[in-house]
Amino acid sequence: MIVTVTPNPSIDRTVTLGAPLTRGAVHRVSSVTTEPGGKGVNVARALTLAGLDAVAVLPAPCNDPLVAALRAGAVPFSCVPTAAAVRTNLAITEPDGTTTKLNEPGAALLAPALDALTRSVVASAETAAWVVLSGSLPPGVPDHWYADVVALLEPYPCRVAIDTSERPLEALFDAFERAAPDLIKPNAEELAGVLGHSPHALEAAVAQGDPEPVVAAARQLVDRGVRAVLVTLGAAGAVLVDETGSWMATPPPIVARSTVGAGDAALAGYLRADVAGAGPPQRLQMAVAYGSAAAALPGSALPTPAQVDLDAVLVTPIAPISPTTNPKVSR
Repeated sequence: MIVTVTPNPSIDRTVTLGAPLTRGAVHRVSSVTTEPGGKGVNVARALTLAGLDAVAVLPAPCNDPLVAALRAGAVPFSCVPTAAAVRTNLAITEPDGTTTKLNEPGAALLAPALDALTRSVVASAETAAWVVLSGSLPPGVPDHWYADVVALLEPYPCRVAIDTSERPLEALFDAFERAAPDLIKPNAEELAGVLGHSPHALEAAVAQGDPEPVVAAARQLVDRGVRAVLVTLGAAGAVLVDETGSWMATPPPIVARSTVGAGDAALAGYLRADVAGAGPPQRLQMAVAYGSAAAALPGSALPTPAQVDLDAVLVTPIAPISPTTNPKVSR
């Protein structure tokens, strides 16, 4: 079982334009899609499509449209009842795949509901292989909540993955001594921000074919207790750094339609490979294949296994790897 936790879920509405977005102009919309969203919800959706046992834990009113959408999509979930409606996020996608996101802050999560959510997560961890804590935190939730939950889960056999940003990520970073997760999935900007580096320098290095600055930055997190760092780099692919080595994965050329949910799909791909017993390079390969497949789909659609082209992703070792790692991944 993989448990995903989304403290700030959403209804994701994606508007696709037939021409580039111009500020202040009137635009004609070519299509609109609406999906249940929030990063953890997206991970659960992708895993469910792959036939894995996953459950999305989230706070929401029992009659919220998000809950109805999860039922309609046959996505298993555990809902902590709240009074306020789930937020709606808007993504505007241009013909070249450029995506502009307008995310609402979400309704405040009051102390009783937050306590119930925390207890639900801990209870779910008793039978989970992974617990995935994802996304922003709604108003009323302290920035250190993710760190607190990681610490609470330490006695349990599950592994913990984190995908968040800004102040919650900074608070987690500051608490690594007591709450280092098994996996953290930043993008280049998030990784640079938490370490005080320039995100442009990391992105420029990767664009020039040099992943070493990204590896060095991710290695700082591993040195502080994180088991593995999966750094997603958009169209450039991703880098994985763990205790045994580091690898770069490059996706095939695609026609990007929407980047909404691509990072969540990448995390789902990593987890899918992990629970199947794959080694680090294969987990990275599956992550990039999933992220690439998601970017080629419209709106916030997530790929099925049939839409994932694993063999088209090239994985290259960056640093020496352990003898237990499969050396046949580089193609």
